[in-house]
Formats: sequence, structure tokens, C-alpha cells
Amino acid sequence: MAHPSTSITGARPLRHLLAALAVLALTAAAACGSAGGSGESTAAPSSAGAASSAPAGAFPVKVEHLYGTTEITKKPERIVTFGLSDHEPVLALGHKPIGVVDWFQRSPFTDWPWAKQAWGGAEPTVLGLREDGVKFEKLVALKPDLIFAMYSGIQKEHYDQLSKIAPVVAQPKGYDPYAAPWQDITRLAGRALGEEAKAEQLIAGIGERFAQVRKDNPQWAGKTAVAADSFKPGQYSAFQKGDPKSAFLAELGFTIPEEITKQAGASNVAEFGSEGLNMLEVDRLVWLTTGKEPWERIKNDKVYKELKVAKEGRDLFLTYQDPPIGAALSFNTVLSIPYAVEQVVPLLKK
Repeated sequence: MAHPSTSITGARPLRHLLAALAVLALTAAAACGSAGGSGESTAAPSSAGAASSAPAGAFPVKVEHLYGTTEITKKPERIVTFGLSDHEPVLALGHKPIGVVDWFQRSPFTDWPWAKQAWGGAEPTVLGLREDGVKFEKLVALKPDLIFAMYSGIQKEHYDQLSKIAPVVAQPKGYDPYAAPWQDITRLAGRALGEEAKAEQLIAGIGERFAQVRKDNPQWAGKTAVAADSFKPGQYSAFQKGDPKSAFLAELGFTIPEEITKQAGASNVAEFGSEGLNMLEVDRLVWLTTGKEPWERIKNDKVYKELKVAKEGRDLFLTYQDPPIGAALSFNTVLSIPYAVEQVVPLLKK
């Protein structure tokens, strides 16, 4: 599987998926007709359907997003999440998607420690792996009545194509792809699901948790921090302030250097070779890698070894899985944040 750090840089993560959309959109429209559709379904078991607490009277609702306004006329029962982490705010709001996109090739998909209880034994249909693209026929067969594409970077033409199948909630307005804050994504989901009050409660609870961490660790205020990765020898990535991993560090009280955000541009990462490692000369450096194998390679880079952050032991090495701390930071949702705080804060205090 391609490394998570390269999975959300501009249009790359969805190039296969979007190609599939372009080819199959007309087929999908013909198969579905309207959002309801007809024909044989290969949907997930009913136990994976919605478990909504939203009253039917909350609908219809209108949701504003990057590509306009989507009207949802009735309480959704068959939700598909197209964005890489969209299933998590949906779960937190009491709904179980019937179709998802797999980001980390986790098996079973529902086994993340912070989300397992919310799934309650239900297993959604995995529509595809992030790097391979969605198996579009599976999406059509599920006959969704609502599609979330909030953390997806989806383009307008593909939003239009998906909208032929069911109402689509795209990414929040005003942000680069994959850079919308978790609060905005949670509010979008809450609006679409008729769960606005619950969404605000969740946001407030997480906000209080971050505030307590900052209160308990005033030494982090004004200190710089960077989340970084190295997926190939001699190649490095530093995540800009809008990326979920950096946003998490910022909410702990750290400052993300503007130089990295400026170099990243519309991407979520600034990419460079060993000659650019001086950008990682910060107060706390958090490495996130697929496994532990890259750690010694990074530490032995001749340029890296000369950085003060390395010499003084202010670098922290974490994995995306085993344990899945890096994945929790990558999702950075109302479900994963409490787990991430529990895991990361003690390590940063050492």
C-alpha cells in the first residue's frame, strides 16, 4: 500500500477513483435512475445501516459546501462515505455507513481502537483502497441515499457525477483539499444528518479536552512543532498547518512554521531531500512512518544527524499502525482525537 503521507497530496490520492468516475458515471446514472435506483443490490447487512437519533421532522435540510448547496429531503438510511475519514464523524453522530473507502488497508476495517465500539459489530462494504480507487459498481449497488465526500478533495465534475446517484456533501468551503478543520467537517456532517446540536456537543467536548492539555502543559505555548515523514531514502515530507496531523499539534499549543505551509502550497505537505532538512529544526519534531524500519535510516542521514532537534533528542518517532497513533493523528476526528491525546501527550512530555 502506498504510504499515507503521499495519499493526500493534491489530486493524487483519487486519480484512479476519479478516472473510474469519469468512465462509469453514465452507467451509474442508468443503473440508479434517481437516487433511489433499482436492480439487484449487494448492500451490506442491515446491521450496518443507519442508527440515527435524528427525528424525521429535522428534514428537509440544506447543506452548504464547496460546490454549492445540497438538499437532503428525508432522514438518511443508507449512507456512503467517500472521504478517507468521513465515516468517523458520521459514526460519532450515531450513524453507521454502509459503504466506506479504506485508507490504511485495515482488516477488519472496523477494528480501530477508537471506533470499534461505535461500529458495534457492523461491517460496512469496503468500496476500495485509497490508492486503487473506489469500485464504482459496488457504490452503485449499495443504493445510497446520502454520500459524504468531505475529506476527499473531490473535483466539481466528479461531484456532479456522484450527485446523479444520491445527494452529495462535498468538502467545506474556504479550504484547500484535505485542509478543512475537523470542527468544520463535523458541523457539515451534523447538518446533513439532522444532528447539529449533537455535533456542537462533540466539538465542545473535544475543545475542552484540548484546552485542558494546554493548561496542563504551558511549556508548549509558542514552541514550534512539525509532523514529518520519510517514505523513501533521501526523501522527506513535512505537513503544513492545515493537515490534520499538524492541526492536532497546534491544538496542543504548538506553532507550525509558516515556511512549511508556504512551501506546501495547495498540497498538504512540503516535500524535499536531505538538503531541506533544516526546515525540521524545530522545538518538537514528530516523525510518522509506516513501520519502525525507516527510523534508523532517518537518524543516520548525515544532514539530519547535525540538526539540534536530533542531537538534543527532541524528535519523537511514531508509527501509523502497531500502535496506530499515526493513523489517529491522520484521521484527527471527533472519534480519534481522544485516543490521540491519550497516546501522544505523555510521549511529548518525556
